[in-house]
Amino acid sequence: MEKLVLFNKNDLDLLLKKRANESKFGEHIQLLSNSTHIYESLTSLDVDYVVFGIPEDVGVFANYGNRGAAKAWEATLKVLLNIQSNGFTNANKVLILGHLDFSKEMEKIDKYDASDKKHIEKARKLTEKIDRHVTDLIYQIVKSGKKPIIVGGGHNNAYGNLKGSSLAFKKPINVVNFDAHSDFRREEGRHSGNGFSYAFAEGFLKNYFIFGLHENYTSDHIFKTLDRFKALQFNTFEALTIRKDKKFKAELSRAAKHVADKPFGVEIDCDAIKYIPSSAMTPSGFSIKKARAFVTYFGKQNNVAYLHICEAAPTPETETIVGKLITYLITDFMRANQANQSSYETK
Repeated sequence: MEKLVLFNKNDLDLLLKKRANESKFGEHIQLLSNSTHIYESLTSLDVDYVVFGIPEDVGVFANYGNRGAAKAWEATLKVLLNIQSNGFTNANKVLILGHLDFSKEMEKIDKYDASDKKHIEKARKLTEKIDRHVTDLIYQIVKSGKKPIIVGGGHNNAYGNLKGSSLAFKKPINVVNFDAHSDFRREEGRHSGNGFSYAFAEGFLKNYFIFGLHENYTSDHIFKTLDRFKALQFNTFEALTIRKDKKFKAELSRAAKHVADKPFGVEIDCDAIKYIPSSAMTPSGFSIKKARAFVTYFGKQNNVAYLHICEAAPTPETETIVGKLITYLITDFMRANQANQSSYETK
């Protein structure tokens, strides 16, 4: 766990804004004091959810995307810790673990030029290194019987989420991805656009459902690839909201039938949500209300294994909006999941 930086009491005190006659979420969360034996520590803790951040955008750069995803974790903490603690939020069941520190990798990327193919190749090598650390941490959390909630970073981290979970469950897992893009590009070196294709090719991902693909930004080659495999299913944003060929609730059910019969992950790419600052911000996307309904629906499923919220790229002007959005998604997921708690074996 060399890259793991624990969130501690000093960090909490700096961000927590206490108020008389109010009880804040951050006053009731659990913290970890030692990162030496993560699995043993997590196993002994009476928590259901382990929240941690991946403040990096190396994978986004490696995919020729706009950087900024590294800032989502801090923006989220500022809001999450200061919401109210009450019967709806259940902060005592949450461990704020900390973040994976990829600052050295980020410093290298700062010096790279996206127009230089050699620099892109180097960035893809760095993304592979990031994969290993994400995989290891997810493995430890899932094996301990807790549910990871992963915040920030590029969608390259879906690969580590899937591999780590798959290794913990000792079998391939499924995933539903709320996204404008498939992230199923060819295996050309790791980046934010091919986490799912790598996981599928390597046997960590079995069934994959992409919810809300944008027809303008999905290549004919990708559509043909998705049509070739029964394990790959999708719908498009245009079919759901413009032409209305498909109904949102019915498609939630169809996606659940495809992925929810075994352990599965929930991936939320903020590119899919209208006007949310992200690596590929869109003026035409799902509403925040729809995104929250999506997370709530899949949070209720018995076999849900993790939640990953990625690609949000806040600026100083928009960090509160982004922090609020991600906080809503986290708390919606936990509320739905706690209402339908079930145990699952990882051994």
